[in-house]
Amino acid sequence: MILTSLFFYIFAAVTIASAVMVISSRNPVHSVLFLILAFFSAAGLFLLLGAEFLAMILVVVYVGAVAVLFLFVVMMLDVDFAELRQGFLQYLPIGVLIGIVFLIELIFVVGGWVISPEIAGKGALPIPSPETTSNIAALGNVLYTRYVYFFEAASLILLVAMVGAIVLTLRHKPNVKRQDISTQVGRTREAAIEIRKVESGKGL
Repeated sequence: MILTSLFFYIFAAVTIASAVMVISSRNPVHSVLFLILAFFSAAGLFLLLGAEFLAMILVVVYVGAVAVLFLFVVMMLDVDFAELRQGFLQYLPIGVLIGIVFLIELIFVVGGWVISPEIAGKGALPIPSPETTSNIAALGNVLYTRYVYFFEAASLILLVAMVGAIVLTLRHKPNVKRQDISTQVGRTREAAIEIRKVESGKGL
């Protein structure tokens, strides 16, 4: 138990420190690297809790695909971050309001757990026996039955966030010829070809 508690505090401290560095680093590449470290530390916490499936998903999917993709996109795209930060103060009140709402929710959750610890057990489903149900099956039964609407809502939010990120980072370079389908389809025969009579022995 002492060794388990020691690893828990190590992983928890690294996760919190990495999360703070993600939002405080000036270099976006460093932020992505700290995000990968936070994912690895959270995977260690899941292993200590016995949720090895969530730990592997966190490492394989998020670290191996999403975070690495972010890293390559940030390194390869010529994004002007100084220009993106110009409207920071404009959205600061909304960000502060959302942060206050999250803080109040955390206070209610932690306060309720400290005042009456039995509240946490009332809203949770009974844990199935490990001999009869595997970790993956238990997670799937809860996720796709009781919380299926929340799962779909989270997927929709992630889709909207992905589309918004693409729209915000899309840049059209000037003096670059682009295909215009409507112009190509709508052109007439007179605009497309020109018939000229060339006299014998003379060129155009």
